[in-house]
Amino acid sequence: MLKIGVLGAGHLGKIHLRLLQQSEKYELVGFYDPNQENAEKVSKEFGYKNFSTIATLIHAVDVIDIVTPTLSHYKCAKVAIKSGKHVFIEKPISNTIEEAEEIIALANEYKVKGQVGHVERFNPAFIATKNMIENPMFIEAHRLAEFNPRGTDVPVVLDLMIHDIDAILSVVQSKVKNISASGVSVISDTPDIANARIEFENGCVANLTASRISMKNMRKSRFFQKDAYISVDFLEKKCEVVKMKDAPEVPGDFDMILQNAEGIKKQIYFSNPDVEQNNAILDELESFADAINTNTTPIVTLEQATEALRVAYQIIACFKK
Repeated sequence: MLKIGVLGAGHLGKIHLRLLQQSEKYELVGFYDPNQENAEKVSKEFGYKNFSTIATLIHAVDVIDIVTPTLSHYKCAKVAIKSGKHVFIEKPISNTIEEAEEIIALANEYKVKGQVGHVERFNPAFIATKNMIENPMFIEAHRLAEFNPRGTDVPVVLDLMIHDIDAILSVVQSKVKNISASGVSVISDTPDIANARIEFENGCVANLTASRISMKNMRKSRFFQKDAYISVDFLEKKCEVVKMKDAPEVPGDFDMILQNAEGIKKQIYFSNPDVEQNNAILDELESFADAINTNTTPIVTLEQATEALRVAYQIIACFKK
C-alpha cells in the first residue's frame, strides 16, 4: 500500500480523504489545510491526522494528492515533486500553461509520476463506449449546471468545459487546427456560458457548450462517425449506440431499413452497452496507484492535462477578441 497525504480539505478534499480511507491500495497518512479552523474541524469530525505544515506531510508519504484551489496547484506540486513524491493533481493541472510545462519538466527530472483528475475519463458510460468511438467526425457536447458560487472564480471553460475538452482530445487522434468561441458573463466577472467550435486537422469538428447558470443539470456528448452515432450521458451514466450496416437481402418484419438516393439500403440497429457502475473518483485515484506500482503510464498524463488546458485558454482568448 502506498502512503498518501492530501493537500486541501475543502469540499472535494473531504471526498478524496473519505475514499482514500476506504481504498485498499493506499494508506491514508493524513492531510494539510492552511485554514487551521477548517483543518481542526475535519480532523475532529472524521479522525484524519492533521499535519501542521506541508513539509511534514510530504516527508511522511509516497504520494501527494493536491486538492487545493487551482492557483496553488503549481506551488504544491513543485514542493512535492522536488521531494521525490508522486503527485495526483485535481483538474485543471495548473493556473497557466507555463506552470503546467514546468510541472512536467520537474516530474521528468525527479523521475516521479503525475496524474490529473479529469474524472470523466473514469465515467462508466464513457468507459462502456470508448472502444466504439472510432474516428469521429462530428462531436457535440453539452455541460450545463445550476448556479453554484463555488467555482465562479474561474471562467466556465476552466470550471466545466475542460472536462469535455479532455474527453474529446482523448478520442480524436488528430491535432487541433482552429478554434472559434464566444462567451457571456451573466452574474460573474468571467463568462458563465460559453460555446466553442474546435476544428481538427483530420476534418473532425467538435461543438462544445458549457453553462453554470442553467435551470437544470446536463452532461451529454454525442459522437458521429461513419455508420455509427454514439451518445454518452455522463450525468445519468447511460449510453446508446446506433449503428448502420448493409441491409439483408430479405429484411425481417421488424428490421429498420433506410434507403438513400442512390438506392443503397442500410439496416439500423440500436444497442445499450452494459454500464458497470463505479466510483469514478476512487477509480482514478486507484488507477494512479496501479501506474506507480507497475511503472506504467497513468491514464490521464500531465501532458494530456496540459493539452486540455492549452485548448481551454485558446477558447478563452477567443472571448477577448
